[in-house]
Amino acid sequence: MISHNKRIPVAVLGATGMVGQRFIEMLSRHPWFELAAVTGSERRAGQRYGEAVTWRLPSSAPPPAALELPLLPPDAEFDAPIVFSALPTDVATEIEPLLAARGHAVFSNASSYRMASDVPLMIPEINGDHAGLIARQRRERGWPGMLITNPNCSTIQIALALKPLADSFGVKRMQVTTLQAISGAGYPGVASYDILDNVVPYISQEEEKIERETQKILGRFEDEAITPAPIVASAQCTRVAVREGHLACVSVELGRDAQSADLIAAWRAFRAEPQERKLPTAPDPAIIVREEADRPQPLRDRDAGNGMAIVIGRVRPCALLGHKFIVLGHNTVRGAAGASLLNAELLVAQGIVG
Repeated sequence: MISHNKRIPVAVLGATGMVGQRFIEMLSRHPWFELAAVTGSERRAGQRYGEAVTWRLPSSAPPPAALELPLLPPDAEFDAPIVFSALPTDVATEIEPLLAARGHAVFSNASSYRMASDVPLMIPEINGDHAGLIARQRRERGWPGMLITNPNCSTIQIALALKPLADSFGVKRMQVTTLQAISGAGYPGVASYDILDNVVPYISQEEEKIERETQKILGRFEDEAITPAPIVASAQCTRVAVREGHLACVSVELGRDAQSADLIAAWRAFRAEPQERKLPTAPDPAIIVREEADRPQPLRDRDAGNGMAIVIGRVRPCALLGHKFIVLGHNTVRGAAGASLLNAELLVAQGIVG
């Protein structure tokens, strides 16, 4: 564990939204980072955070340290080397490069730059070496700062589940169907009249994100470029009446023969750099396997590892591709704010940021 005598000042962009609130909550107890600035919409700029935010998380109120911070406009200048972005995609497209050009290390949840060839799309347990793209990014864009993205909320849990399988057996093909919580649509999200007594079998761009992002994340970094993993992926995405926690039903074809017990052993043995370095937000273990016939369940399992672990169950043979399982992740913690925090922790630990 790295020791920081003085915490690093950080800013949260889009701090009043659902993911922004997760950032505020998680930063309130963070040993390395100290919340120094928050931004919101132009119309709310100038208000205190405690006045501007309608707190939606289970905790009763925002952390005291955030209450008196002034809400700055989206393009404000502030003194914080690390910036966590919970901005909507259309705003992030303009604001995030602006801040990187000013010298900030921007850790983004938005999809705007995930597939850019010089932008790391990172899950620290999988592809921390992709941070090597930053040198190229700075050189080609002329930025003193940097932009690092985390994947789509469903992609994260799926890619984490695939990583030990890819390392041990190879992965050739994947078919996945997701059952995604309404919080993934932000607040107010899906209208109650549309989601109650219903399943919505479409989430805009979600299937494409899972298919493309998984290949980039599991790809090989070499000569300042990513060669995508040669995994054929097919995704179908649905919205279900669950508050938080995304389920994914996955079938995979591996590169060599294996039994269900071999997959379980690979998941349970899996450890990576965040766990070895004991990063503050890193779950240990990162992957939990449940053997009960009816697990994982969002209500019971989404908070595993403080919401940062993924939970796998129903591991069994698949008549079409060879193996199938179900994986659960907390979409606003591991799938959003926590993912950015862990990316920042890794780059601080590697001496790239801070």
